[in-house]
Amino acid sequence: MGASEYILRIREHVGHSLLWLPSVSAVVRNDAGELLLGKRADDGRWSVVSGVVEPGEQPATAVVREVREETGLHVEPVRLSSVLTHPHTYPNGDRCEYLNLGFECRLLTGTARVNDDELVSVEWFPPHRLPELDRHARLVLAYALGAEQAAWFLPAGTVWTESDD
Repeated sequence: MGASEYILRIREHVGHSLLWLPSVSAVVRNDAGELLLGKRADDGRWSVVSGVVEPGEQPATAVVREVREETGLHVEPVRLSSVLTHPHTYPNGDRCEYLNLGFECRLLTGTARVNDDELVSVEWFPPHRLPELDRHARLVLAYALGAEQAAWFLPAGTVWTESDD
């Protein structure tokens, strides 16, 4: 689906300047315990399925929508597992700072497939054989898969720069 109409309208006014955006990420496992990852079309990196929360949309609804839009799968969020901000600069120069809510999700139905233009590939990976991931994806996965049931967040005073990726 690419950037939403909402973001495209804002970009008309601010160009590549920094946008502060709410986002969600989904950690989805299949019955074999494999993890769902998507290879991003914009930078070719593997990541958890993520996307922007639209105005008026609840984060849990957004994570269900993003997984369905990008992979064709139907999921149910079962636990908020992480809360953090992270910067991202897209290849076209657009800059964003995302407030990201990571969700552990239960797979309900569907077959994983590339379902829109944001991903070039969708695959299931065993947890011990993951491809190279950026820091954000590693943290979201670690806290969704960890034993701790409370949501994880970066401690107060922590600063994250793009060089941390």
